[in-house]
Amino acid sequence: MESNTLGTEKNRVYTKYLNETHKSLMERFAYKNVMQVPKLQKIVLNSGVGEAIQNSKAIDDVVYTMTQISGQKPKVTKAKKSIAAFKLREGMPIGCMVTLRNHRMYEFLDRLISVALPRVADFRGLPDKKGFDGRGNYTFGIKESIVFPEVNLDKLQRIRGLDVTFVTSAITNDEGKALLAGLGLPFRKKQEN
Repeated sequence: MESNTLGTEKNRVYTKYLNETHKSLMERFAYKNVMQVPKLQKIVLNSGVGEAIQNSKAIDDVVYTMTQISGQKPKVTKAKKSIAAFKLREGMPIGCMVTLRNHRMYEFLDRLISVALPRVADFRGLPDKKGFDGRGNYTFGIKESIVFPEVNLDKLQRIRGLDVTFVTSAITNDEGKALLAGLGLPFRKKQEN
């Protein structure tokens, strides 16, 4: 495999993918072509802020948090249509998202695996049954964004969570899970009765 020009070859997770995971996936699923081996395409961080309807400053907290976590400025998402029952008008900011690719994606994944997830209280691994969408993509939620050490608790009004989505080129959930487990994502171990 050729190395990426964005500096990802220096990253531990990307190096592990090239040296170990790629070969093991090739053998496990008996791919005939190296281009069939699934790879991580992007990581999307998303946070909805329903509180932003009453408190417009709430969105600033989430933008700050996402900027610190991802290293790039998030896109503020706006309501697509008005809903009178929720006092929501079209165009109001109600959340934010950021898409990480290439070098930043692997840097985020490295920090998530080695720093953030071990800081989650009572962490026993990520659920492997619920998060997959049928096409090899995986989503899970983090209840408190302060598990990332970059986030300064003093600058936040309230602690909020976020959703993390891994978009892969895998076709099935089994391939996607094997790829993410090979990259180091800690899935929950099956308990024996």
